[in-house]
Parts: sequence; structure tokens; C-alpha cells
Amino acid sequence: MTAAMPIITDTESLAAFCSRLEKSAFITVDTEFMREKTYYPKLCVIQLASEDEALAVDAMAEDIDLSPLLDLMANEKVLKVFHAARQDLEIFYHLMGKLPAPLFDSQVAAMVCGFGESVGYETLVKKLAGAVIDKSSRFTDWAHRPLTDRQIKYALADVTHLRTIYEKLSKSLGKNARYEWLGEELAKLTDEKIYQFPPREAWRRVKSRGPKPRFLAILREVAAWREEEAQRKDIPRNRILRDEALSEIAHHVPKSVQDLSRTRGLGKRMAEGSAGKAILKAVAAGLDVPKDECPQVQRKPHLPRGIGPVTDILKVLLKMKCEEHEVAQKLVAGGDDVEKIAAYGDKAEVAALHGWRQHIFGNDALLVRDGKVALVVEKQRLELVEFEED
Repeated sequence: MTAAMPIITDTESLAAFCSRLEKSAFITVDTEFMREKTYYPKLCVIQLASEDEALAVDAMAEDIDLSPLLDLMANEKVLKVFHAARQDLEIFYHLMGKLPAPLFDSQVAAMVCGFGESVGYETLVKKLAGAVIDKSSRFTDWAHRPLTDRQIKYALADVTHLRTIYEKLSKSLGKNARYEWLGEELAKLTDEKIYQFPPREAWRRVKSRGPKPRFLAILREVAAWREEEAQRKDIPRNRILRDEALSEIAHHVPKSVQDLSRTRGLGKRMAEGSAGKAILKAVAAGLDVPKDECPQVQRKPHLPRGIGPVTDILKVLLKMKCEEHEVAQKLVAGGDDVEKIAAYGDKAEVAALHGWRQHIFGNDALLVRDGKVALVVEKQRLELVEFEED
């Protein structure tokens, strides 16, 4: 008879497990969650591993108290290792009111170490751990109980191989003196503002073609109402009202139930109910916003004509330098940054002209842009060649 896979379903076992883990220098962490029917992610399973132990925790087990786990996440003596931590951190921030710390993200570290942009976990498992992930449970229903042994085995693979990945990436970062690079990127990931969803800022996520300030003022008020409703009811915001309906309301500015009922995707029943009254109140609030206090869309600055070819050359240089230094282009400079350097030179306010990015790319980008060096093909390789002065 096959033994059941290791999963914790009670508070006492969880507390004992976390007590053992807090003695480790690092632990690997992953979560399984569902979000199709809720505003906030519904945590289903948490997987944790130390150097010599790995277990899954059933977050949906009856009467389980996750406090020992959350205390461990807040324990600054233990490094928490994730892969592509953004969604995991959102879950823990919602549960804890703060982020786990200290933190290591293997996806970010892999980009710093030259594995390309947004490298997947399976790729790192194959390249660094010499293993293959069973993909059969990738789209499983993690909220359904009981969990199967196959599900638990799949879940634990996300933290057991991560131990080897962390150790090898950490060694590479130390060898190449790139921990400072990683620190800069992790500082962005651990900015708590990106895990907060203030309703008054919800309008910024709505795609619309209406840049006029009054349109945006109404959109802001209606989107804030929708966000508050979605948070209160814990359902997806589009289940309250779709983005298209928000834009249509802000565009047509309904002032009566009859006007509102004509909004596509809203309907007479909703317009005549409490939601309709709240929407009309939000529209009125948007109309009452003083003109000079209406939100504005920050327009992309107009760039000089003919800058496109210069930008293209600098993008080639960026690719060349990132391959040479084995670092993902995404970490060094984005397309907008390169465009700004092409247009404004050393006056461009971009990260690529500071710190380690300047050493790798920024300095040479300015030399190419100012015509002091050229990119040439030498033995089927790109090289930088300095112009000789007459």
C-alpha cells in the first residue's frame, strides 16, 4: 500500500513544522490558489521546504489556524525563497498586512544571472536541478477536497527543486558580485504599494479612449464604487460591472435611471436598484469635481523627428551588451528608456544611465549616440570601434 503524501491539516502539526523551519537559514515557499470567482486570491495550499524537509499545508482544512505560518513569514532571521513571487506576495500581504521578509526571487535572480527575461520555473528545474516537472496537475482545481497524492506531489515539486535552484543562483550571484543588482530589483518587488488596491486609483486600470479630464473624473468615481463593491463582496470587479460599461457611463454621463438603463451591459433591473442609485451618485460626484482637480492622463513626450533609426541602433547595442554580460535586457533598459537616451542623451532621466546599468550599457549608448564610437561587424560578431581623430 502506497503511503499518503505529506500534507498538514491541523494547527498543532503546522506549529511544530514551522518551529523546525525557523531554525533554517532559508526556506522555499510556493502557493496554490484559485481566483476565478473572488476578488482576493483564495489560498488553497502552501508548500514549504527546508534543506531536509518538505511539506504541504492545507489552507482550507477545517479550523486550521495559519498564525504559525504567518509568524514564520515575518521572521527576519529566515530567508524566504520564491519563484515569480508577485502573486504569492499579494496573498501573504492580504493575510498579514505586510510582506514576508527577507526575500529571494529565483526568477529575478535568474534574469540577473543571464537566463533571459521572465524565465520559467520548469526551465530552471531542467537547467539547474537536472529534473523534469510533471505538468499534469498544472490546471487542477486546488479548492476541491480531498486533494490527491498527485496534486500534492506536483505542489511539493515547486519547493523541493527550488532549493537546488536557489543554492546555484546564490553561488553565481556571489561569484559575479551581482547581489547588489538583485537587491535593486527585489526592492521594486517588495514595494508594498503594488499590493494595495485603493479604490480611488482603480480608474487607472480601465482601458479607455477618453483622455478628457471630465471623462476621467467621472470614470474615477464610478470605478472607485465598483472597486469598493468588489472588495466588500469579494467577487471579481467585472462581475459587478465590466470595464466597457464604466467607459460608456463616463462618456454618456447618465443623470437619471432611464438614462442609466440604456448602458450596454447594465440593464434596467440594475439601473433601478441600489447599484443604479450608487452609480448615479458617483456620476454626480464626478461632475462636481472642480476643473483644476480632474485627473489628467500623462501624455508621452513628443520626440524629435528621425529618432527612430538611432533608437534601433541603440537597441542592437543593448542586446549585444546584455549578451556579453549575461543579463536580461529587461533589467538594464526598456524600449522607452532607449528611446529617451536616443532623444536626450545624458539628460535622459532613465536608470540605464546610473549605477551598474551605466557601466554595462549607458556609457557606450551615449558614445554611440554622440557618434564617438561605431558598431561594426568583425568576424561575424558586433564590435564597438572608436573613431580616430583627424
